[in-house]
Amino acid sequence: MTRKVTTTLALIALATTGALAAPPELRRQGDATQLVVQGRPMLILGGELGNSSASSAAYMAPHWARLRAMHLNTVLAPVAWEAIEPREGVYDWSSVDALLRDARAHDLKLVVLWFGAWKNSMSTYAPAWVKRDPARFPRAQLPDGRGVDILSAFAPETLAADSRAYSALLAHLRAVDARQETVVMVQVENEIGMLPVARDHGPLADAAFRAPVPAELLSYLTAHRTTLVPEMQHMWVERGAKTAGSWEEVFGRGDAAAEVFTAWHYARFADRLAAAGKARYPLPMYVNVALNRPGRAPGEYPSGGPLPHLIDVWKAGAPTLDLLAPDIYFANFVELVDRYKRPDNPLFIPEANNADSPSGPANAFYAIGAHDAIGYSPFSIESIDEAPGALAQAYDVLSQLTPHILAAQGSGRMAGFKPAELYDGTILYAPQTRDIGGYRFTIAYADVQRPVLAPTTAAAGGLIIQIAPEEYLVAGQGITVTMAPMGPGPGQAGLDSVWEGRFDAAGRWQPGRQLNGDQTHQGRHVRLAAGEWQIQRVKLYRYD
Repeated sequence: MTRKVTTTLALIALATTGALAAPPELRRQGDATQLVVQGRPMLILGGELGNSSASSAAYMAPHWARLRAMHLNTVLAPVAWEAIEPREGVYDWSSVDALLRDARAHDLKLVVLWFGAWKNSMSTYAPAWVKRDPARFPRAQLPDGRGVDILSAFAPETLAADSRAYSALLAHLRAVDARQETVVMVQVENEIGMLPVARDHGPLADAAFRAPVPAELLSYLTAHRTTLVPEMQHMWVERGAKTAGSWEEVFGRGDAAAEVFTAWHYARFADRLAAAGKARYPLPMYVNVALNRPGRAPGEYPSGGPLPHLIDVWKAGAPTLDLLAPDIYFANFVELVDRYKRPDNPLFIPEANNADSPSGPANAFYAIGAHDAIGYSPFSIESIDEAPGALAQAYDVLSQLTPHILAAQGSGRMAGFKPAELYDGTILYAPQTRDIGGYRFTIAYADVQRPVLAPTTAAAGGLIIQIAPEEYLVAGQGITVTMAPMGPGPGQAGLDSVWEGRFDAAGRWQPGRQLNGDQTHQGRHVRLAAGEWQIQRVKLYRYD
């Protein structure tokens, strides 16, 4: 009861001390979307805590300063339903308040991960009073009637209870954080999906599966027919683009229809949860997804999450969500992020493999430079904070570049690159080209003078930002860059100057060496050696 009274008093205090600034929001800049916090765009250089770390302030105490020293500006931290509502209707905000206190003390922002009805498909973060009452909060069932430890998305009481807790959390955040805006986004549930079969077979689910496909879903598919993902084109358009019928009549028999059905109902649940939360405090909200391995059937992976082939179903079923975010633990990072960056879906990567992944820094540069990502965050970030490492070095460079990145987003003045990898880890070494500001840049992942691939080619990558008509920032590692003019005028590009250096805390360029001679192959290329994330400031000129 004390915590409820405290929250109420805080809300009254806010109401009587003047208007609040707008909460964090997503805002368009050109063809990009940016996260705006306290009126200014923000680039999330984040890390997600291990699932249990945030449950103990004492456990986290030694980590906060180390995370800040790694050049993070944001921590993604779980908030568990069982922790904040141990008894129904009685809330304990101590764990949330400790997160806020410690993040603020280290000048870090938070993305709150709501572990409510589901976490990695299962329902282990629900309170005991939910777990112990299957009559009120039924489990999903297998075809033989056995239950699994997954709350059914079709149970009205589950939606009502989860929504009350989630909206109470958002109300508390508004009461205690609306001025500081420590929390900048919220994740709704975690890696929703049905296991080990494609759909719930409980009585409520079976009744819903026998019902016609909802008109809202079919209307959305009809309105977006020309832009549907290829898998939905196959499932719906190639089957006749029916505008009425059962799930199997519209989407095909077996797992295909069952998974679309599952996706629709998970999306509707998440949308109602997000709406309840936004009614209390309209922070940006997203759902993350556990991706499927090739060749696996729905249920062998979490069926029905916002997977690449089901994005259209989720966009139709959960319009209140601001974005769908992939958790990427597979090698084919480039392919996967390319599917999630869409005009209707800004890119955010809340789990970019584990924090010690050698390809993680290059993936960050690619997502931010190529797709204007609003943020990047590897998992289990506190597990590597004893040593600086490659991620800390890469985040150092990205934090220096953040003002230039934010200014260039949506303008065509920035490009990111890294060698593409296939799912099996095969690396595609071929050089890549990017056109920026009248010049074509060719990026190679081998030393042009000694054409041997960098020893850690998978970790190579970078970005280029145009900052003046013929001036560019080239950042990364393990790359060699050559330039050629585009359009009318002299046909060759020369290096006017190349400086290594860094930006200080005030954003002022602090030059190091002026590079020439062997460092630029006698003016033929810009080279950022493997093993050190760095920035070079390059001025070009044209000649015949």
